[in-house]
Amino acid sequence: MLKHLCGFAAAFALIATVPCAAQATPAAGDARLQSLYQEYWDWQVAESGSIETTDGELDPGPTIPSASPEAHRARAEKAADFRRRLDTIDPDSLSPAERTNAAVLRAVLTETIEDARFSEWEMPFDSDSNFWSYWDASRGFETVEEYDRYIARMRALPRYFDEQIANARAGLARGFSVPKVTLTGRDASLAAYTVAAPEQSPFWKAFAEMPARFSSEERNRLLAEGRTAIAQSVTPAYGKLLNFIRDEYTPRARTTLAAEAMPDGKAYYRQQIRQYTTLDLGPDEVHRIGLDEVARIEGEMRKIMAEVGFTGSIADFSDKLRTDPRFIAATPDELMGVSSYVAKRVDGRLADYFGFLPRRRFAIRPVADAIAPFYTAGRGGLEACQMNTHDLPSRPLYNIPALTLHECAPGHSFQMAFQLEQGGQPRFRRNIYFSGMGEGWGLYTEFLGEEMGIYRTPEERFGRLSYEMWRAARLVIDTGIHHYGWDRDRAIAYLADRTALSRHEVGTEIDRYISWPGQALAYKLGEMSIRRMRTKAEVALGNRFDIRKFHDVVLALGSVPLTELEARVEAFIADGGQGLSGVTYD
Repeated sequence: MLKHLCGFAAAFALIATVPCAAQATPAAGDARLQSLYQEYWDWQVAESGSIETTDGELDPGPTIPSASPEAHRARAEKAADFRRRLDTIDPDSLSPAERTNAAVLRAVLTETIEDARFSEWEMPFDSDSNFWSYWDASRGFETVEEYDRYIARMRALPRYFDEQIANARAGLARGFSVPKVTLTGRDASLAAYTVAAPEQSPFWKAFAEMPARFSSEERNRLLAEGRTAIAQSVTPAYGKLLNFIRDEYTPRARTTLAAEAMPDGKAYYRQQIRQYTTLDLGPDEVHRIGLDEVARIEGEMRKIMAEVGFTGSIADFSDKLRTDPRFIAATPDELMGVSSYVAKRVDGRLADYFGFLPRRRFAIRPVADAIAPFYTAGRGGLEACQMNTHDLPSRPLYNIPALTLHECAPGHSFQMAFQLEQGGQPRFRRNIYFSGMGEGWGLYTEFLGEEMGIYRTPEERFGRLSYEMWRAARLVIDTGIHHYGWDRDRAIAYLADRTALSRHEVGTEIDRYISWPGQALAYKLGEMSIRRMRTKAEVALGNRFDIRKFHDVVLALGSVPLTELEARVEAFIADGGQGLSGVTYD
């Protein structure tokens, strides 16, 4: 590719100022690294039981990987072997792109090794995420082979759930569990899967939407096998798991909240901070950063309150917004309509902020009913971003613009499509997600909405600040709970008094931070890194700075540790602010 671009150097002013002969010569260590991460990826595909498609995507295979401790430890040993081999490759022998790939590989290998160090599989779910959702297909499949693989996975669920139950029991025995206070109502996500009639199970949806082009013989076979798999495997497995959660896990779950209260808790919490943020920060430093950001955002909030003539406290103004019926959707479709209109208005501004525009489109869907009561406000994905329409009074419309920017475009859905279509990433990196980079970008796009003119009212701008405050307060709350020993009521009060989030959302968010140490820190720390590096580039480049090129370079990097983002922006400054090769910036 570099050789091809050098042939057109006169036509593309975007090529780095490196002699073409030097670009065409691969660095000495590149081939060794490429061989290593290709081997790693082949192992990952085989280990997961997935099927790699011709376009590089992964489809679910006919099995579910083992979740047993022996399997987890074997994966960690294999990861340690890969890391030892990576250590033998001199970073100075690698080209810049391959140095980034080496850093990503090291980070994912270290995560596997560190998870095994703390036997993290013994706490296999939290208040936000679990191992039992998403096994049912949301729509019909296209081929008979896909249905056969789906049925095979259903048959494997009892074994897989039994392994996870055994892991959770081991965690309970050593005090390594989800805190009891966060478990109320979480069993509701299992109840829908325990209905007696297979045709009423969520797993049946794929069979109800079977393509008409299948032969009657294949159709009848698949329907019969699907019905049997649901009745004999799926429903009993979910029933057993539901009884375990209700009768054994919840009564025995720990009553403490702090991660540092668990076995080897201080080291575990420090590792979780490093894993999710990709930064080497201690809890005290994170807490101080959070306090500073909270104070700064409070100042911005007061400016809007003065603009609308409100003289009370931030907590009073937030409470006023929460209870104002103007901002409560009457129907789920009204909320979805506001989100959809925001997304279309964003479409009209994307070309001003990005040089490369992905062709892939995304849908906007409601969060599934089974998980909506305790799910977050929204979530982004390649095919669709989700908006939570459960309990509409808890989803005020002034928050929807910021939420749509974050989850849909130019946030996660746009981000994923951009990186998929830009290509150039090795196969092993296509399914890697670093929260600091990914969630940092999502929060950054909420700020970008100000520049794009997406927020049209003081309330929507306050909603944006409230969402930023939400992420800044997490730095204080997460460390407050897991390092300083805060109780749940103190955490709830801290978040409720400083944001316009609904009381329902405040409760579900605090439970998420309690049960998922460190993850919530990634958003604000990642966004601060992106904004800091943007400011540095703007100052260094002056009138040569082009926001489209900066954004393209950041997104094209893919998901990386934040240290690699900083290195790439330093290179962007050094090369005079060049954008992506092959993209025209008029």
